[in-house]
Amino acid sequence: MLKGKTVVIGVSGGIAVYKVCDVVSRLKKLNANVHVIMTKGACEFVAPLTFQTMSQNYVVSDMFQDPKTWDVEHISLAKKADLFLVAPATANVIGKIANGICDDMLTTTVAATKAKVLIAPAMNTNMYENPIIQRNISTLKEYGYNFVEPESGRLACGDTGSGKLASPEVIVESVVSLLQYEKDLVGRKIIITAGPTIESIDPVRYLTNRSSGKMGYAIARVAAARGAEVTLISGKTNIKPPVNIKKFINITSAEDMYQAVVSNLDENDVVIKSAAVADYKPKEYSDKKIKKKDGDLVIELDRNKDIAYEIGKIKKDKILVGFAAETNDIIENAKGKIAKKNMDFIVANNLKESGAGFGTDTNVVSIIEKDGSMKKYPMMTKEEVASVILDKIKVLLDEKSSL
Repeated sequence: MLKGKTVVIGVSGGIAVYKVCDVVSRLKKLNANVHVIMTKGACEFVAPLTFQTMSQNYVVSDMFQDPKTWDVEHISLAKKADLFLVAPATANVIGKIANGICDDMLTTTVAATKAKVLIAPAMNTNMYENPIIQRNISTLKEYGYNFVEPESGRLACGDTGSGKLASPEVIVESVVSLLQYEKDLVGRKIIITAGPTIESIDPVRYLTNRSSGKMGYAIARVAAARGAEVTLISGKTNIKPPVNIKKFINITSAEDMYQAVVSNLDENDVVIKSAAVADYKPKEYSDKKIKKKDGDLVIELDRNKDIAYEIGKIKKDKILVGFAAETNDIIENAKGKIAKKNMDFIVANNLKESGAGFGTDTNVVSIIEKDGSMKKYPMMTKEEVASVILDKIKVLLDEKSSL
C-alpha cells in the first residue's frame, strides 16, 4: 500500500514512546521505508536499537554523532521524507516546532522538510489543555501541519482526560490517508449509509441481512481522507468507524436510518446510500418471546419506507447515489431504480459474482448514469471502488458549483 513511500518518524521523550514501536511495525508491513529520529529523552524510554531493528534503518539520535553517510543528515532525511510523523509529540517539541526552534536533530529536520507533517500529541491533560500549548497547536494547524488528535482515558500519571497518544491503528490510518489521497473534497459534506438494518420480531428474534458494512465504511474512510466532512449512518457491524469522520450515527431499524438521513440532509451536499436496508418489517412486534407451538408460524410483514425514494423526492440540488446489490437482472433492475428514485447514478453489483458481494474486501461493480449509459469495472478493492465513486461525485459537485 505504501511501497515507494518514505516516512520519517520523529520520536520525542514521553512514556508513549513504546506505542510508536507498533507504528513502525505497521508501516513496514505496508511496505513503507521508515527512518527514525529520536530525541535524547526518547532514548531514555526505548533504546535506539529497538527502532533500528524494526525500521531496518539506522536511528539518528544525536546531531553530533559520527555520520553513517556523507550526506548532511538532517537535510538528507528532510528530502527523503514523503511524510514526517512526530509521535509522541510532547509539549516541548510542539512548542519548538511552532516557534522555529531547532536545537536537536528532530526539530532541525522538521524545519528543513517540505513534506507533509503529521503530529500526534501525547502529554498530561493539564498540559494539553494549557492555553499556551493550544496556541502552539493552532499556530501549526494554520501553517498546514496535520494532527492526530489525542484520545481521552487514563494517563500514565494516573490522571484521566485528554492527552493520551492516539492508538497505533489510528496514527497509521492517518499516515496512509495523507500519503494516498489528495484533499480534493475539502468543504464537501457527505452522508454515507452502511451496513444492515435490523427489524425486531420479539425480544429475541429479528429480521436482517448479510451486509458487513465494508463498502460503506470504505467510502467513508476514503471520503474523509480526501477532506470531506463525513456523516456515517450505520447499522450494526464489526468495523470501527474510520478516523477523521465528522459524525457517526449508530442505528438499528430502517425507520431509524430514515430519520437519521432526513435530520442530517439539509446540512449535507451528497447522500450515498450503500446500506442494505430491510424492505420489510414484522407487522406486529411481540414484547414477549414467541413460544414454539405445534404447526407453522406465520409472520405478517409490512413494507418499510424506501429511503432512497423518499430522499429522491426532496433532495433538490443534492447528489443522490444508490447501490443495487442483485442476484439476477442486475442492469435492468438498477436502471429502474435510478429513474424511480431520482438518483444521479447507481452502483450495481452481482452478489453471485466472484469477488463481489457481502463480507468481501473486493467488489465488482457497474456504474449506471441517469441517461442509461453504463461502465463496468474490473474487480477492485473496496477502497478503489470508493475512489471511483467519489471521483464521479467530485465531477458532479464541480459542475454544480460552476453553474
